[in-house]
Amino acid sequence: MIERMLALDGVLVICQFRDDGNFVDGYGLMEQRQMMGLVSFAHGYKRIVQGNTDQLSMFTQMKGWTPPTGWVVHGHSRTVCSVGNLVCLIENADASLNEVMQELKEIASW
Repeated sequence: MIERMLALDGVLVICQFRDDGNFVDGYGLMEQRQMMGLVSFAHGYKRIVQGNTDQLSMFTQMKGWTPPTGWVVHGHSRTVCSVGNLVCLIENADASLNEVMQELKEIASW
């Protein structure tokens, strides 16, 4: 099911991982070893984002910060996007970030 992300312009790789960070599945223009590295990065970054939003929520006493829906790390030519336990790598020149994030959010809710 996650491979449908590859139909979007600019999506290079889509991967799924478990809550413990183990690689589940991946499709795209990377070797599996590289996909596992992407998943490792995504799992670690997801934990950092969750910790930061938990602290922000606690210190501000404002509702709505947690749980975070997803995150984006934007680079010069490529961007890593994640929602839930899905992570994808996109080519900035070809992809619509809004479209990619909407699709990730939909697929992550299945």
